[in-house]
Amino acid sequence: MRESFFSGKQTQVLSEVLTETETKKRVGILGGTFNPPHLAHLVVADQVCQQLGLDKVYFMPTANPPHVDAKTTIDAKHRVNMVKRAISDNPQFDIETIEVERGGKSYTYDTMLELIQRHPDTEYYFIIGADMVNYLPKWYKIDELMQLVQFVGVKRPGYVIDTQYPLIWVDVPEIEVSSTSVRKNIARGCTVNYLVPAAVLDYIQQEGLYRDEK
Repeated sequence: MRESFFSGKQTQVLSEVLTETETKKRVGILGGTFNPPHLAHLVVADQVCQQLGLDKVYFMPTANPPHVDAKTTIDAKHRVNMVKRAISDNPQFDIETIEVERGGKSYTYDTMLELIQRHPDTEYYFIIGADMVNYLPKWYKIDELMQLVQFVGVKRPGYVIDTQYPLIWVDVPEIEVSSTSVRKNIARGCTVNYLVPAAVLDYIQQEGLYRDEK
């Protein structure tokens, strides 16, 4: 009989570590203002979830993102409500309101550190567009953040994939829609049918949002 290199206690500890690794939840995080959430957000989240075999993708609305002019972002309660409506029919989608609850400027490092402390049984995959990759060196505590989460880059035409950071790249169908274009169309009285989920459009109309967008 082949002799084991591990003692009984060592074997038990190793087994527990392997079991813990195998049972960890794999969760994607898609952050943004979601002002409003639109079709492209949903497609990106679904494609990453399916291609990487994640258990869930959480949409994480920002409170006061450091790189966005506060004047262009509506109250967080509206953005949270719209996200809830946008994802309501997909059981693999959920919402994470940690940054809204905390308030103030939203630094990803602080957020992910807190989430990991709250959920040590979860591995996080932070989703960003290819247009954001070149800005990674400027992110707050980016080297420490890279140790906390696995970044996932969503490929986009026209952006060269060249970075020093270890990203997982995912191909996603190209959809030319943005929150800015949706807001401007609403302000001009143009239709945004099929650019945002019907439940989101209903909410926008009920609350009279974006009518004064410039």
